[in-house]
Amino acid sequence: MKKDFLSIADLNRKEIKYLLEQARRTKEEGTTSLLSGRTLALLFEKPSLRTRVSFEMAMHQLGGHSIYLSPDEVGLGRRESGADIGRVLSRYVHGIAARTFSQETLRTLAKHSSVPVINALSDLEHPCQALADLLTIYEKKGKLSGLTLAFIGDGNNVANSLLLSACLVGMNFHPACPPGYEIKEATLNQGKKWAARSGSEILLTNDPHEAAKHADVIYTDVWVSMGQEAEARKRRDAFSGYQVDSKLLSLAKRDVLFMHPLPAHRGEEISAGLLDDPRSVVFDQAENRLHMQKALLMKLLSSGEVSGK
Repeated sequence: MKKDFLSIADLNRKEIKYLLEQARRTKEEGTTSLLSGRTLALLFEKPSLRTRVSFEMAMHQLGGHSIYLSPDEVGLGRRESGADIGRVLSRYVHGIAARTFSQETLRTLAKHSSVPVINALSDLEHPCQALADLLTIYEKKGKLSGLTLAFIGDGNNVANSLLLSACLVGMNFHPACPPGYEIKEATLNQGKKWAARSGSEILLTNDPHEAAKHADVIYTDVWVSMGQEAEARKRRDAFSGYQVDSKLLSLAKRDVLFMHPLPAHRGEEISAGLLDDPRSVVFDQAENRLHMQKALLMKLLSSGEVSGK
């Protein structure tokens, strides 16, 4: 792997397979002292439940430590530049997991940091979530290649990472997004290149019913993400026909999985009882954030020392 993990594009198919296998092993074996004496900085511009706790617990269960740095403490890009923060933290810690508003902030941190930088969420991608999702699907289905994942809703950071990861491992990807909210062209073009090699099919549509037909997995996310509150009314109007409910699931295969990265807004992108539906694996996804991040941290932080550069 590259030093940093900013995008699914930083991985190849072989590396994804390795991380999946490692995550399954760590899930079975539990704690280890592999990262004893190592420290991960959690540099967050946005609040978090799953991302923060799963990274903190991952470091703890691997024998290491984590330091949480809140927006008010650091003032990333306001009080101090990302370049300077990257240089300083490299002198103290062995890795940085950054949750930022902008992908460009991550690139700046990585450019000026001599220790690995991990994308813990940005406006462009949520790659740690996508890896945990692949782990969940593999556990439930026993394979990835040849399956069909339908994504219903906003062509957002989660959708971007899912598209790229699906195309790398040979999964078909069927996104149904409202006009104007589709996956961006640059990400789509990258996915198409990988799909041509892996045999994945990308079906672009504005119709949720078309995307859901014969799907093995149906996935959705919130309509209004952090930082989009001013657009809430406009977005709810645009997405009003994109709610995932039992009727939509009935168009998919009988053993379809329902997935959501959480937090969920019941009555908006999902019907009221969908998280408790037998087909829902949402809380398995949430747990697998821990196991996949342990695998990622073991790969990125298990060798070398703080550089002091």
